[in-house]
Amino acid sequence: MHIFSSEIPTSKTQTITHPVLDTAKVFLDIKREDEIHKEVSGNKFRKLKYNLLEAKKKGHNTVLTFGGAYSNHIAATAAAGKIIGVQTIGVIRGEELAENLEKTLSENDTLRLAFDAGMHFKFISREMYRDKSSTSFLEQLKNEFSSCFIIPEGGTNALAVKGCEEILTLNDTVYDIICCAVGTGGTIAGVINSTNSNQSVLGFPALKGNFLSTDIKKYTSKTNWKLINDYHFGGYGKINRELVEFINTFSEEQHITLDPIYTAKMIFGIFDRIQKGVFKKNTRILAIHTGGLQGIAGMNKKLEKKKLPLITIGY
Repeated sequence: MHIFSSEIPTSKTQTITHPVLDTAKVFLDIKREDEIHKEVSGNKFRKLKYNLLEAKKKGHNTVLTFGGAYSNHIAATAAAGKIIGVQTIGVIRGEELAENLEKTLSENDTLRLAFDAGMHFKFISREMYRDKSSTSFLEQLKNEFSSCFIIPEGGTNALAVKGCEEILTLNDTVYDIICCAVGTGGTIAGVINSTNSNQSVLGFPALKGNFLSTDIKKYTSKTNWKLINDYHFGGYGKINRELVEFINTFSEEQHITLDPIYTAKMIFGIFDRIQKGVFKKNTRILAIHTGGLQGIAGMNKKLEKKKLPLITIGY
């Protein structure tokens, strides 16, 4: 039986020890969703699970999805497709990447992983990519690729939210606050749906903008959540020396590697808010590690060009 079955994988929680937590009398655990699977980890596993089961149920042999050149979702979809035996197609933003594919693959670890897993690429212009959700463009893709099963960018749809509702378990009812990084909103919506009435959820967006609240509300009617918009570090994929040093120190002290796009910004924000006294004493916090560690290699290439410290992958 492959990993995308009816079974629900569980992930361990890891307690964080730190003087800041001791001083504030706050408890912090991290749910290690990153350890579910080496190549399809964290929220990508959760989002893909029911989408892929639905694709197989409907008899589709091809799954198509969208992403940027460094998308964790693209890499995870390719790996998942290889596991279950379906062809995957990635519609990639940036038509210039197709001009010298060999060079692109040698410089981009994410696309290389996807390519090696058997994914076919369709590179399109950034202008065209903005229309990726239009009915006409989706119909064009279905015609071009023989009625393929389409999963949206980032994987978020109702089936993805259903998968993310399985992140929390009965053991997690002991926590007062659940923290989750936010990209397209699907993961946090699923987490919100599975909380109880005594819990609240804090979302830490990885990108600028106030549009995410509207997207999240499409998938949940609960109101026990809010977004903390202070820790995106300038926007999606943005990073600086301070965050790199935080990632490396955290890895050395806690034996947990954080991805620089999502989880690192969330954990940084949690620690900052603890230091500022935002949380009451004896608050129990659970942070969701949503995976995405494959993206570190690509980020390190960017950091090297900027002559910034590199992210150390020690654990």
